[in-house]
Amino acid sequence: MNNPFIEISTQELNSVLNNKNVKIIDIRSVNAYNGWKLRKEKRGGHIKGAKSLPLKWSNYIDWIEIVRSKHISTEDSLIIYSYDKEDSEKVASLFQKAGYEDISIYNHFVNEWSANNEYPMDRLARYKQLVSAAWVKDIIDGKIPQEYDNNNYVICHTHYRNRDAYLSGHIPGAIDMDTLALEAPETWNRRSPEELKKALEVHGISSDTTVILYGRYMSPDNADEFPGSAAGHIGAIRNAFIMMYAGVKDVRVLNGGFQSWKDAGFEISSTNEPKVPVKDFGTAIPAQPELAVDIPEAKEILNSNDANLVCVRSWPEYIGEVSGYNYIEKKGRIPGAVFGNCGTDAYHMENYRNLDHTTREFHEIEEIWTEAGITPDKHNAFYCGTGWRGSEAFYNAWLMGWPKVSVFDGGWFEWSNDPNNPYGTGVPKKESIESA
Repeated sequence: MNNPFIEISTQELNSVLNNKNVKIIDIRSVNAYNGWKLRKEKRGGHIKGAKSLPLKWSNYIDWIEIVRSKHISTEDSLIIYSYDKEDSEKVASLFQKAGYEDISIYNHFVNEWSANNEYPMDRLARYKQLVSAAWVKDIIDGKIPQEYDNNNYVICHTHYRNRDAYLSGHIPGAIDMDTLALEAPETWNRRSPEELKKALEVHGISSDTTVILYGRYMSPDNADEFPGSAAGHIGAIRNAFIMMYAGVKDVRVLNGGFQSWKDAGFEISSTNEPKVPVKDFGTAIPAQPELAVDIPEAKEILNSNDANLVCVRSWPEYIGEVSGYNYIEKKGRIPGAVFGNCGTDAYHMENYRNLDHTTREFHEIEEIWTEAGITPDKHNAFYCGTGWRGSEAFYNAWLMGWPKVSVFDGGWFEWSNDPNNPYGTGVPKKESIESA
């Protein structure tokens, strides 16, 4: 059977880049889309304006729902590209079966588009801090992967009060790190500089160590006593933020967490790896104090036209229907905070994640933020209930290269514990502001 799909040239593709009725679809991995050069292309990243729809997702039963969520309509003309022609044809066939009629394939991304600086491309500004499972495996195997020039690394399997999540299966060589090592349960804020120094040294981490963090998604249930114990990958990004604040120079996050390692089919270990302490962290903590905001500065942000306090909580939390946590009594929000919707509840980040737990296409996050007035020209301080979700939103903005982003560490927990602080409830247009 002859190939039913039209193959277009580089010149033809370039001529329709600004056509709103044409959707360019990149079906390579999210890591290639973000900027990693997986086929030795001259420039990493994606064709400017392309949407990310990895071939891997075509195995999901709700693949077409993902397509629709990206506003790819049957009315659109589609141009699909990847590293391999066969992959493009496979996805094109799926679109055809779903009722899409105008489908073309582009087969010259590596040798023509990325090779010529005249053709526009885009990438995640700090893509190298968001690594793939294959990248991590290369380090473990003693290879030197892209964008790595160190000989000192530690892989941390992060969890909250759940060593069983580590012992039941982890990346070979990874040590376990409880989030309690870096944040205090009395306030859920980052620990003191002295405590952070000791904890990082015990875990074998100095300021010059490349730290690779990941966690394990285990279907958190708000009804559990400790729901955060099943939300390990949010905890991993929480620890990443605190390490950056402390002064670890090279903090990496495994894109998709432990799920990405499993999906890649790599070996899983149950060995309880010993921690090898270092004598000295190597720099004064905090090395990047500007990454953390506390209540006094949060109040300044609320009164500034050049800053946003961004509430990364669910809508029911934001309007005061629920507190979001079994240990927080007060319900409501900080008046004046911008809504940065996390997803369903305190232990999920669906609006910042893909179905396979990799980070959502950064253009989509930025578009949602822009509509809410969250823009890179302002100082944006992200917060949630206790810091986990706020840290993940912060990390997304930091990966995008936004110049001034931070985490309001105290969040709703600390704010609501002070009866002198006002709070709002209901839909913001009819906001009632009271004392906490």
